[in-house]
Amino acid sequence: MSNPSSVTEVPARQRRPVFHSLRMRLLAATIAGLAVALVLAGFGLGSLFRDHVLQQFQAGLTQQLDQLTARLEFSPAGEPMIDAQSLYDPRWQRPYSGLYWQVDQIGPDGSYRRGVLRSRSLWDISLQLSADALADAAVHVHQTSGPMNSSLLVLERTVRAAGRMDASWRLIVAADMSETTRAVQRFTGGLAASLLVLLGLLVMAAWAQVSVGLKPLRALQRSLRDVQQARTARLQGVFPSEVQPLVDDFNRVLDQNREVLERARTQAGNLAHALKTPLSVLDHAASVELGKDGSALARQVQEQVQAARRHIDWHLARARVSATQRLPGQRTDVGRVVAGLVRVMERVHAGRGIHIELQLTELPLYFAGEEQDLHEMLGNLLDNACKWAQAKVVVSASPVPGLEPPALRVTVHDDGPGVDDAHRDAVLARGVRLDESVPGTGLGLAIVKELASLYGGGLELQRNGEGGLSASIVLPATGE
Repeated sequence: MSNPSSVTEVPARQRRPVFHSLRMRLLAATIAGLAVALVLAGFGLGSLFRDHVLQQFQAGLTQQLDQLTARLEFSPAGEPMIDAQSLYDPRWQRPYSGLYWQVDQIGPDGSYRRGVLRSRSLWDISLQLSADALADAAVHVHQTSGPMNSSLLVLERTVRAAGRMDASWRLIVAADMSETTRAVQRFTGGLAASLLVLLGLLVMAAWAQVSVGLKPLRALQRSLRDVQQARTARLQGVFPSEVQPLVDDFNRVLDQNREVLERARTQAGNLAHALKTPLSVLDHAASVELGKDGSALARQVQEQVQAARRHIDWHLARARVSATQRLPGQRTDVGRVVAGLVRVMERVHAGRGIHIELQLTELPLYFAGEEQDLHEMLGNLLDNACKWAQAKVVVSASPVPGLEPPALRVTVHDDGPGVDDAHRDAVLARGVRLDESVPGTGLGLAIVKELASLYGGGLELQRNGEGGLSASIVLPATGE
């Protein structure tokens, strides 16, 4: 006999990939979009700021070049002269200040003489620039290295002395870009930190938005769980307009299913009633003939009528449970049903002085099925226990821990002779009776086993500590 708990136990829920979650998909798509947008915005803003700073830096340096050009004079011999004191920026006079000027000579044959004139800030070095063909008054922009390996932005233009075409002069102005580069880096770092903070805030906003948006689905899930656990027969609640049509359709399906099952049960009951009436007539007639002359035909008719009744009871029970098992909204109070059955059995077996003891949990237990089916199963177990008990029957009911979906166990103990291991399977077969002196049809335990299995449970028979029989059934349960 297999352990009944193994019938109701379901495999452990498999871990699904993260992106099977609608919430995680929405969040991942939102975060990815935000991250791409903020990265592009960061690069764009950083590039705009860098270009703006360089333009401002170059504009300032252009002014310095214009000032140098304005201060340039030529001697009668055509040599350039610049009054350094007339240049107003004090950095021209401070060695390696980061602001430099220089005048190079370009001969008519392309010869090049560097540092003909230069600012005091260059001290004892000259700017080394490659030869460059410049149109008169045109300004070229370069980047090169300067004193102490500094990075310089260089502006240059070519001028000629009035009336002298034998030589041209290359005016050079250069400035250290270190401070500008550091400013750009500070801005870029601050921008990156700000965008990261903004990304975090937007992610939290997206999480809140997704949570609020999916909240109706969680409400729908709770309502479905209530239907599954028989707290209600229909989906209850007010849902958004996008979800409400689905809820209405689902409720219509539940109502139609309930109507179909009710019609099937009614038809099965009508058929059973229609068959039992002529069978009762045949049984009565056979009994009368059997009392008169002990006719073999009458005995055979009576036996077949009883067999037909057993088959009707058996298949009627199967049809009833097959049509109603796990029907949404079904819930039966186990304690109330057990207490009612105990009162009935105490009256039925009052002449034998059987004491029936109840051991129920304080918390209410609910069977996820029809009350009539629970009456059928527990009534058979109690009646069987009272028939065989010597003085005492104990009925206990408790939840089964660790099972999903939830289940409950009802156990009926008696102090009777019990059942040998060799006959334990036999008593669960239809129509089998180990002792013909005890009244019955032999269908009781078989019906209990069949009904319990149809509900996803099982029946187990064991010897108890007092030598009698313990019959336990495991059935699906619901919450409060």
